[in-house]
Amino acid sequence: MIEMLQNFFQSIGEVRSVVTLVDFYQYIKGVEYLICVAFFISFPMFYRYIHHTDAPGRDGR
Repeated sequence: MIEMLQNFFQSIGEVRSVVTLVDFYQYIKGVEYLICVAFFISFPMFYRYIHHTDAPGRDGR
């Protein structure tokens, strides 16, 4: 199990040669999916941070 994780993390930064257009498209599609996942996780967190309100009663009313 540990060896599998080591191989996974080593292959993340590995640059593979793209031979065909289909290989290139699959690589770009994978990167695009990772960007979408990062956006769908980070945007709700950012939205909550921007629209954060204090607990009721803290503003003196």
